[in-house]
Amino acid sequence: MKTRLLWAQVLAVVLLTATSVGAAAPATARKVPVTDNAQALADLIDQQIERRLTKVDVKPVALADDSEFLRRTYLDLAGRIPTVEESRSFLNDNRGDRRARLIEQLLTSPRYTAHFTNVWRALLIPEASNNFQIRLQQGTFEGWIRTRLAKNVGYDRIVRDLITAPVSSSGFSPASLTGQGPPSSLPFYIAKELKAENLAAGTARVFLGVSVECAQCHNHPFANWTREQFWSFAAFFSGIKSQRAQDFILPGSEEPNKRSIPMPGTGKVVQARFLDGHDPLWRPGVNTRTILAEWLTAPTNPYFARATVNRMWSYFLGTGLVEPVDEMAGTSANASHPELLDLLAHEFVTHDFDLKYIIRAITLSKTYQRSSAGPLSPSMESSLFARMPLRGLTPEQLFDSVALATGFRDSGTDENLLTALFGGKRSARSEFLTKFASSERPTESQMSILQALTLMNGKVIADATSLEKSETLAAVVDSPFVSTAERVETLYLATVSRKPTAREIERVVVFVEDAVKRAGGPDEKSRAAAYSNALADVFWALLNSPEFVVNH
Repeated sequence: MKTRLLWAQVLAVVLLTATSVGAAAPATARKVPVTDNAQALADLIDQQIERRLTKVDVKPVALADDSEFLRRTYLDLAGRIPTVEESRSFLNDNRGDRRARLIEQLLTSPRYTAHFTNVWRALLIPEASNNFQIRLQQGTFEGWIRTRLAKNVGYDRIVRDLITAPVSSSGFSPASLTGQGPPSSLPFYIAKELKAENLAAGTARVFLGVSVECAQCHNHPFANWTREQFWSFAAFFSGIKSQRAQDFILPGSEEPNKRSIPMPGTGKVVQARFLDGHDPLWRPGVNTRTILAEWLTAPTNPYFARATVNRMWSYFLGTGLVEPVDEMAGTSANASHPELLDLLAHEFVTHDFDLKYIIRAITLSKTYQRSSAGPLSPSMESSLFARMPLRGLTPEQLFDSVALATGFRDSGTDENLLTALFGGKRSARSEFLTKFASSERPTESQMSILQALTLMNGKVIADATSLEKSETLAAVVDSPFVSTAERVETLYLATVSRKPTAREIERVVVFVEDAVKRAGGPDEKSRAAAYSNALADVFWALLNSPEFVVNH
């Protein structure tokens, strides 16, 4: 009976969204949600995924065990691995709803806010990874995002605030150049050089899942975007003017009601027009970017909700329901699971664009909780979601996990204008993030030689395996009345968030004991040093293991 009711709900969503396939038609209407229960939505997600698996005769892998789920969920929601205490607490919890409790605990923690501030900053201003000026100012932008995520502000409101933010020099704080300014959305505009064409391309990519920049100079060769469409969309930002101070791009002034822009090299001036082909309904007293923001975040927008839930799905499952995530074309027609995409978009809209609600439903699903282990099969393609793919960690996830596992204390300072111009000790975190910056997809990321050497021999790992500098290692070695096996278990929990198997315990204990024997002699100090060094070697090996450096 329960299954029949769930399918009836899915059918209702499909009917509600059936008219949304055309680019000019509503994507979703703000009607009654299918369910207000995240677990019920998770069950609907699983039914859609399992239906496709049954159709193609592919058997999904088993659910992840508690250790695998624990580590994955901490990395995805908190941006780091769990502590030893957090791991022990969860693994010793026998309550049937412990996974749901963990998800809720992390979603309401400051770590969720901190981590997703990094996620959205990387998405909105990717230029910071290779642009010195933007990297200096990204702290103020992170502050702007953080205040909204902490209050769980609706995603539509966040985007409206960003698109309508004032960009004149009167609101610019010179302190932002040192990374110490007040929270500000200006770095988003400065990252795009305050150019209408860059802002149009960035806005379409992130918020609409539409890659239109190829149409900037000519009609898109593989999609239906024309050059005129691109510049008509760019016209919404045509009133923004910038200024320069040396090599720094600064906000200048704006004509808030400007609605047209010349197409370069054509002599033609085009008027502002939405990407769905509709002309704006201009209203007295309402400026150009406000009109754009209203259309962009409207429940009937054919792109906005779908693009957002598809991006969230891709973040948690490694592959979007539509791939690439930036080439959705505003429809569900090219989705691997079109009904599921429509369902998630509908629920996102009817729950007031609540990001946490969608995240909660995805992470509660069996689809998300499947293991990454199991037999490989050519038929088990990523778009079937029959297993969890291996995903590379972001630089922030990797550094924060290493620092947590080792008790690393950073003595440097974050990158700012003073250290950039006059030198000084940059923070280890800042240097680490620079070395590990990557534009690759998480499921395709590969560690470079420089990155591998940094993990093997860099300052953070060197300190991690030093009894004088590693809090974790020192605590493990110095703990009284603790066996070697118990010390090894602690190192495993500190790094790979699980208890070692009986075979692993046996091998590592033998390794440590052999090291002590090789030290030889009656000198207790030498044997103690050999014992400590052997445990340090075990710690080093775990920190450099594939199990530690990937999300699985």
